[in-house]
Amino acid sequence: MSKKTRIILAEDEPALAQIVKESLETRNFEVILCKDGEEAFDAFKNEKIELIVLDVMMPKKDGFSVAKDIRKLDNKIPIIFLTAKSQTQDVVDGFNFGGNDYLKKPFSMEELIVRIHSLLGRKINLETNQNIVIGNYFFNLTKQTLQCSAAIISLTHREAVLLELLSENKNKIVNRSLILNKIWGNDDFFTGRSMDVFITKLRKKLSLDPNIQIINVRGQGCKLIC
Repeated sequence: MSKKTRIILAEDEPALAQIVKESLETRNFEVILCKDGEEAFDAFKNEKIELIVLDVMMPKKDGFSVAKDIRKLDNKIPIIFLTAKSQTQDVVDGFNFGGNDYLKKPFSMEELIVRIHSLLGRKINLETNQNIVIGNYFFNLTKQTLQCSAAIISLTHREAVLLELLSENKNKIVNRSLILNKIWGNDDFFTGRSMDVFITKLRKKLSLDPNIQIINVRGQGCKLIC
């Protein structure tokens, strides 16, 4: 029997939490169910976990705050937000606080399963890649880091996947829709806004080499120049 993937599910609605937990368990996941943010953060610190699913609106500690605290300790573990919120700023905030994906309620279990497998699959794929030279940086896909001289900068899963895609097409325009569908799973307005946030983050992390640029080509996509 294959080893079960251990995940945290933090959801304060008991009925929904139980349905999601049971559905995940039928797909070979071991689920640690938490009813509030404090419980979720304690579980993360005390258990060996491979992925975290966080409801945004929870008692004691909201999902964004939990993710922010987790990122102080671990910059790599995948985090998926579940939320009834649909405003653009809420989506952007989710990624700014360290989320890797964002699923709006109501959602189908199949969609959640696909998102989970996608994030876990990217983690596995990253471990098989070698260093990539980007200007004065070494991009380590295994560790998900950028190194420039003595400076070592950590990347999130999605930042690493996005930078990998741009670096594979260095000095070429990468179609915006292609990026969104490949990394986010769709190319709607909300994912477009979140992609812009990640591009801005990558620009800052690559700013130690002034010859590196990530430019937007209106109506087409993005280009990594170095």
